Amino acid sequence: MAQKQDIVRAENSIQEGIIVPLIPKEKTSSADENGESQKGSKGHQWMVYLSTFVAVCGSFAFGSCAGYSSPTQSAIREDLNLSLAEGPLALDIGRLATGYGMGVFSYVLMIVCGVSVAFILGTVLSWRALALTGLIPCAVLLLGLFIIPESPRWLAKIGREKEFEVALQKLRGKDADISEEAAEIQDYIETLQKLPKAKLLDLFQRRYLRSVIIGVGLMVFQQFGGINGIVFYVSSIFESAGFPSDLGTIIYACLQVVVTALGATLIDRAGRKPLLLVSAMGLVLGCLLTGLSFYFKTYQIAVKAAPALAVTGILLYVGAFSAGMGAVPWVIMSEIFPINVKGVAGSLATLMNWFGAWAVSYTFNFLMSWSSYGTFILYAVINALAILFVTMVVPETKGRTLEQIQAAINSS
Repeated sequence: MAQKQDIVRAENSIQEGIIVPLIPKEKTSSADENGESQKGSKGHQWMVYLSTFVAVCGSFAFGSCAGYSSPTQSAIREDLNLSLAEGPLALDIGRLATGYGMGVFSYVLMIVCGVSVAFILGTVLSWRALALTGLIPCAVLLLGLFIIPESPRWLAKIGREKEFEVALQKLRGKDADISEEAAEIQDYIETLQKLPKAKLLDLFQRRYLRSVIIGVGLMVFQQFGGINGIVFYVSSIFESAGFPSDLGTIIYACLQVVVTALGATLIDRAGRKPLLLVSAMGLVLGCLLTGLSFYFKTYQIAVKAAPALAVTGILLYVGAFSAGMGAVPWVIMSEIFPINVKGVAGSLATLMNWFGAWAVSYTFNFLMSWSSYGTFILYAVINALAILFVTMVVPETKGRTLEQIQAAINSS
């Protein structure tokens, strides 16, 4: 028991130790002694900004891919004379490849920006021209990788000491003193290597199991609540409901960027759990409104109200998802796992996330053919179950240490 507590304390100390600013604050001592160093460091901060920009281009490129098919799939089928069976198969293959590539890049706001830009450009460009615009962030990413340095922490981890110091110096500036930061990184790596190495089966030990259930459960509810079906087919949904697809797509694109940025500012103020609950409630209401619009259209009840209900439901859905359920599960996943199992547990949760994304996007057309309003009622039920899951299982993690989070998880 004491040994386990020591391991948890070590994990917690490491977790806290790695929360350091990307651009360290300048030390204010003697102006004559440190002036040149500070000037050199500030002069080379552009490398940190450039590295960040190149990295997020990967997420933007993914967003462009994810948003590509919705405004273009009808035109692709018409131009290439594809049947309804052939078209989705080709799109599913492309989405599978996109998901595989997304295993490397993940930054929610830039993904949303990429999706929104693709949605808006898709209303004015042909599908071939839109595909070419998606090459721009890919080209920036590819070229940028030849300019930016390798991750200093990764180089230190694999024992390439000389390259580690060169990369860190390049990031901080040629005149910056990196000795203290380099020593901290080395200490962190050495402590991390002393922790027990986790395997997949270790996640099912009692001390990790509840954290795994929370992380994987949030990813399951995030995806099976229907988001990818709606994102990939939003133009078709608006068209089927009788609302102008171009106008609906543009409103959708603008709304999700604004709400995602707003959610990012609220996540540390409102807390993770309240945002998840409000988001899930909005998802339920959005699905019910959209389902009601298709029910009216199917049975010719209040036909004029159906388009307004559909666009209101879809916009409420995307706004609610962007505010909480889109980003918060990833934040919680980064906070609930001890450092020694974070990589394995995160990989499992991400695998479930992308399996859910594939399953929902693959089955959406089949469900809509079965029952358009029934599809959204099904999604509403899943999102209602997400409310129960968050209420009963998910702890609040805002402002807590790893030990406090683990205590809250194991006591619930």
